[in-house]
Amino acid sequence: MPSWLESWPFLWLYLFFVLGAALRSQALYWLGRGVAAGALRTRWAERLDGPRTRRAVRLIERWGMPVVPLSFLTVGLQSAVHGASGLLRLHWLRYTLWSVPGWLVWALVWSGGGTVALYGSVALAAESPWALAGVVVVVATVVTVLVLRRRRRREQRDAVQDMADRAHGATRTT
Repeated sequence: MPSWLESWPFLWLYLFFVLGAALRSQALYWLGRGVAAGALRTRWAERLDGPRTRRAVRLIERWGMPVVPLSFLTVGLQSAVHGASGLLRLHWLRYTLWSVPGWLVWALVWSGGGTVALYGSVALAAESPWALAGVVVVVATVVTVLVLRRRRRREQRDAVQDMADRAHGATRTT
């Protein structure tokens, strides 16, 4: 953790991160609104026209507003969701109210251990880059195994559902 943050009481550190999450998400939302209104024709407009933002738009259209607070738990999709919310011209108050739980969770993660993990990684890399590489490989392997296991279970569940739907359809037609 940066030395200037180490002496802060937890509550102040937490509020600092809440404010950071709020400012960042609101800035991206309003950037998206500006692009949607045609007021911004900068590199930001081009950046909001990328595949991540299109994916975020599809997620919001499919799943609705719960995508907004859940996006705070993602890496890479978070900014796209906030920009997409502006592009979609979601009502500001509705977007903000849905964002608040995300701000609170994001701040808890970062004030409670995320910053320590980040600075610990930097310190480990300075001490032994190979140890950091080993940690990254282990974490990536665990994440990959969990994702593949989840995908396999979903595919099995979908296959069973398809068979049940076909069987149900066959009994109705006879």
